[in-house]
Amino acid sequence: MSKDIKINKGLDIKLVGEAAKTVSNAPKSRTYTIKPSDFHLITPKMMIKEGGTFNAGDPIFYSKANESIKFVAPVSGVLKEIKRGAKRVITHIIIESDGKDTFADYGRVDPATTSAEQLKTRLLSSGLWPFIKQRPYDIIADTDDAPRDVFISGYNSGPLSPDLEVVLEGKQAELQAAVTALGKLTEGAVHIGMPKNAKSIFAELNDVVLHGVSGPHPAGNVGTQINKVKPVNKGETVWTVNAADLVIIGEHLLTGKFNPERVVSVSGSCIENPKYYRTKIGSEVSTFLYDAGLKDEKARLISGNVLTGERVAPDGSLGFYHNEFVAIPEGDDYEFFGWNKPVFNKISPTRALTFSWLTPNKKYDLNTNTNGEHRAFVVTGSYEEVFPLDIFPLQLLKACMVEDLDAMEQMGMYEVAPEDFALTEFICISKQPHQAIIRKGLDLMHQEIG
Repeated sequence: MSKDIKINKGLDIKLVGEAAKTVSNAPKSRTYTIKPSDFHLITPKMMIKEGGTFNAGDPIFYSKANESIKFVAPVSGVLKEIKRGAKRVITHIIIESDGKDTFADYGRVDPATTSAEQLKTRLLSSGLWPFIKQRPYDIIADTDDAPRDVFISGYNSGPLSPDLEVVLEGKQAELQAAVTALGKLTEGAVHIGMPKNAKSIFAELNDVVLHGVSGPHPAGNVGTQINKVKPVNKGETVWTVNAADLVIIGEHLLTGKFNPERVVSVSGSCIENPKYYRTKIGSEVSTFLYDAGLKDEKARLISGNVLTGERVAPDGSLGFYHNEFVAIPEGDDYEFFGWNKPVFNKISPTRALTFSWLTPNKKYDLNTNTNGEHRAFVVTGSYEEVFPLDIFPLQLLKACMVEDLDAMEQMGMYEVAPEDFALTEFICISKQPHQAIIRKGLDLMHQEIG
């Protein structure tokens, strides 16, 4: 039985520069970059040396800890360079495209008639498994665990987030194939949160449990939906998949080809013509950035969501899990007495010298300035106003900082991910790096408890 989700706690951050709902084909990228850092806790073991050639979908490395988890090439071409950092850790795998888009053919699969074991083997061998993440720990799913349920968020509530109706337009068959396959791999159900009382492509899917979602951000976060529908308890595993990644999984099952195509929203106040571009995972951001028009060369370029994404250089690449790109002003200026005068051009959950609460529909041109320095935690009760999970955010953050595993367990660490703390970090008076604190705490739990 479906359960509607209504969120009262949260904060909608309305920014200027929303992408127009038109899709253009980005120029083909010359090189594609895969960063092992996108796959948290994965140590890559290369299968192809520099200069080696391959087709799109051919494995190029696997996880050192689990050889069955393979990572494949997004395009056909040659392995141009393997960049290494400290202690010879692989940081970038750079592929030079041959421009032919030759695909490795794995053969078509009918998810409705294929066994769960065969589907699992196909997902592992074809490089699709990295799209499946798990709670707890927010890492690539353990191949030995059977998930209690699978959760997918079909609702983007974050600032400047892409409209999934644009991203997924015309992909009904691929979505259905993907959710049918995932449904066979879980003991429970495939849950999808979609905007309540709004037209959604997910409403037409079979073999899923739909939930109408309403309320401010982070209503669209999959962690919020899991917490409100069926929280993760100790000993349980839940899988999560990004809605855009369902298309890649479904297309592979229907065609036998690995085609990591992305419809990416390019937005932000520093973009002249914000809109959507069709490109591929790992492509050079310059292929669509300069076509959209960059107003300020000093702008902060972000691959991913403006609250949770990764800073990239103009010659950088699109992240593996990202289907949005944002450019906002760099906050390298300081306001004289900025802390002691009325503020009209910024968002704040408080009413102390701020007036954003008077204009809830106003769009703001915010920069990256933190408006203050890092300091000790100040207890204000503001985190609880924007944190809808049934968890005490401040106490959990402090438990992570002092590495108190017992307290972390008792306070619900098993069901959170860093993105669930993006809003509390945004409004934090103490300027603490909440997402980094949670990530470090999850890694400690994974190491000590497993």
